[in-house]
Amino acid sequence: MASIQFLGAARTVTGSKHALFVGKKTLLVDCGLFQGRSELKELNWKPLPIRADQIDAVLLTHGHIDHIGYLPRLYKQGYRGPVYCTRATADIARLSLPDSGRLQEEYADYANRKGFSRHKPALPLYTEKEAVRACKLLEPIPYYENLALPGKCTARFLIAGHILGAAFIQLYLPDGRTILFGGDLGRYNVPILKDPDEVSYADYLLVESTYGNRSHAKDPPRERFCDEIKRVIETGGVLVVPAFAIGRTQELLYYLSQMEQEHSHEPLIPVYLDSPMSAAATRIYSRYPQLYDEETSEMLRTSGDPLSPRSLHTVTDVSQSKALNFMDGPAVILSSSGMASGGRVVHHLAHRLPDERNTVLFVGYQAEGTLGRRLVEGASEVTIMGETVPVRARIASIQSLSAHADADGILRWLRGFKKPPKRTFLVHGEPEAQEALDERIRTELGWETAIPRLGDLSDLG
Repeated sequence: MASIQFLGAARTVTGSKHALFVGKKTLLVDCGLFQGRSELKELNWKPLPIRADQIDAVLLTHGHIDHIGYLPRLYKQGYRGPVYCTRATADIARLSLPDSGRLQEEYADYANRKGFSRHKPALPLYTEKEAVRACKLLEPIPYYENLALPGKCTARFLIAGHILGAAFIQLYLPDGRTILFGGDLGRYNVPILKDPDEVSYADYLLVESTYGNRSHAKDPPRERFCDEIKRVIETGGVLVVPAFAIGRTQELLYYLSQMEQEHSHEPLIPVYLDSPMSAAATRIYSRYPQLYDEETSEMLRTSGDPLSPRSLHTVTDVSQSKALNFMDGPAVILSSSGMASGGRVVHHLAHRLPDERNTVLFVGYQAEGTLGRRLVEGASEVTIMGETVPVRARIASIQSLSAHADADGILRWLRGFKKPPKRTFLVHGEPEAQEALDERIRTELGWETAIPRLGDLSDLG
């Protein structure tokens, strides 16, 4: 007997956690944080409905916090088993989890000093030290290598695109049936990373649906990025780009390198990378050239590191970051987090939003309830760290930069299956996106689908 319980990313995008019960063994695929609305984030404080000491192994699809950020909490609840992932994901997790703990400590401290938290005192979800301890459980596994798991299961990691190290998890039950945990599906023909692997068969499939009701804009992202840079050159303002430290930042650096090569005779606008984690993640990317696509590999051979444009200035400490708030433009500031839900970019927004010469450029999905979502939806003022901030800066977005496949990309990947899965579960999406994708899969492919709710248990027979 086998069954799956959906403990996160069910009718919402974040908090990825899927428990697989095989006989008396329990495997947890992904261990992510909920992000966005306060009622979702409150779930991060609750223990899982499964006791930590009853989980036999954890497997991770990739290193984004909404897929790995609950690991320190699981460790605090007593989990001491293995956490399997690809080598690049292990490197990213060792970077991002301690950073997550440190940010939460800093935010709790700031909330206590300013008195804007309803919790007295405000506490971090976990600390940097607790995250470091959780990282000791990581066990890196190469792509395509068979991994023996409890319950007489076997798994292997396949390339998913999306970000460095991202994987589909192809898991074989003892009776030979296959479950494919899709994680986040990357896009085809985008810079740096190889396209997602084709998969021809699975008895059961979990597939993301973040962009299940829309197609990415067709406008070339590099040209749009270049246009926004030209705009702040004309206004003398600053272009603030809240960019995910892992994946999106590297793509923007790649585009900057391309721009510099094609416009080598033009003066360079200074670009400040104000995110220690983004800088460290970029160094991790540089350690895995074997995962680059052909175009990026060629650029590396002929022109040097494609992730190190000449105009780049890496900001290392807090005093330098604070100094950027009083810097005159034109300039570009790349800083995380991508949804403006924390990190140094929040301080830059507090200082730059009131000035109409500036532009804030969003380059990825903005989850419901985040500051980024409120800004792209046209808020005239926002609350940042307990203070009301007027929004006079231009708010722009590049929809075509997402690292997630859109609805057409998901259908393209699904059409690679030689035989329909017995059941396809739609996860990682808001209800409207999931319902639209569900309709397309049923209509165009004729597959049996399900949209699980949080806590649902599905019997696999």
